[in-house]
Amino acid sequence: MAVLLSLFLSLHPPNSILKTLDPKLLPQSLEPAIAKRHFILRTASLISTVAILTLQHPVPRASAEAPPPPKPSPLGIVNTKSWFQYYGDGFTIRVPPQFQDVTEPEDYNAGTSLYGDKAKPKKFAARFSSADGSEAVSVVISPTNQLKITFLEAKDITDFGSLKEAAKIFVPVGANIYSARTIKIKEEEGFRTYYYYEFGDGVQHLALFATIDAGKAFVSGVAAPQSKWDDDGVRLRSAAISLTIL
Repeated sequence: MAVLLSLFLSLHPPNSILKTLDPKLLPQSLEPAIAKRHFILRTASLISTVAILTLQHPVPRASAEAPPPPKPSPLGIVNTKSWFQYYGDGFTIRVPPQFQDVTEPEDYNAGTSLYGDKAKPKKFAARFSSADGSEAVSVVISPTNQLKITFLEAKDITDFGSLKEAAKIFVPVGANIYSARTIKIKEEEGFRTYYYYEFGDGVQHLALFATIDAGKAFVSGVAAPQSKWDDDGVRLRSAAISLTIL
C-alpha cells in the first residue's frame, strides 16, 4: 500500500463533526388519557411537535417520485495515438509530448558482487515528468495481496469490491473525490474492467486508472498543481487512461 500511495500526496482527513438528533428531544409515546379533553389536548400537542420536526427535517419523497440521478458526463480526453508509446513490463502507456523519461534505470550490476547484493526494488514501473517537474505521469505495479489481504489471487479489479469500496485502497484518506467511474475496455479475450478516480486537496489534482491482471495491480497516475489542471488536465487524464495491459 505504501508503494502505491507514493504516487500521491499524504492527505489528512478533515475534522468532521457528525450532527445527530438527540433521541431525548423526540416526543415520547403518549400515556392513556383519562379525560377526553385531556386526550384531545395531548394529541394536538403531538401533532404540533411532528409538524415542527417535519419542517426542520423534511422527509424525502418516495424513490418512485424522485427524478433519476443524472448520468455522469463523458470524461474529457484527447486522441493519444500520435504520442510516444512506452512499453513496460506487461503494460504500455502513452506519454504526453515534451514529457521526459525519469524512470529509475535498471541496476544490472546487482548480484554480481561477492556478497550477492540484491537489486533495489523500483518504486515506479514508469515515470515521466514535464520540463519544469510540476506534472507527472507514473505507473506502479504491485502484487494485489499487498494492497488487500487475501488468500486468493485477485484476477479482476472487481475482486477489490465495488468502485466505492476500492476507493479505500486507491484514494488517500481525506482527499476530495471529484470523479469516479468504472470503465470497460474491449480486448481480444473480452472486456477488461478498470476503475478511474480523480481527486485532490485543492492544491494538487490527481487522476488514477487501475486494473488487475494475474494477481498484480497495474495503476497509472497523473498529478499536477490545481492551478495547472484547467489547462493540462485533459491531456494528463488522457495519458492515465491510455494504460493498456499486454
